[in-house]
Amino acid sequence: MKGYQLSFFTQNDRKHNSLPLSEWLLKEAQKLGIPGVTIVPAAEGYGHDKKLHSSHFFELSGQPIEIKMAVSAENADLIFQRLKDENINIFFIKTDIEFGITGNSMN
Repeated sequence: MKGYQLSFFTQNDRKHNSLPLSEWLLKEAQKLGIPGVTIVPAAEGYGHDKKLHSSHFFELSGQPIEIKMAVSAENADLIFQRLKDENINIFFIKTDIEFGITGNSMN
């Protein structure tokens, strides 16, 4: 199947509707029927603000987070529309990909 890999980048402490933004995105993707989402915590990173964000042993609030999903063009449009509707500004990467499942079953 042809589609896109969407990667969104945020921090563990960024919230939307009282949920961490990464969790909100995961739940919205489920509601939209997107077949899978992976949340990847990172050790360190910096963004447009040029401030270093990292996870510390006792404090994970500044930890960088990447939210990844492989989606059809239709699903990409749906998730971007939800972000627009909710007035969420988030850095993303959208890459053309081919994806699928190997073998004969979904197990």
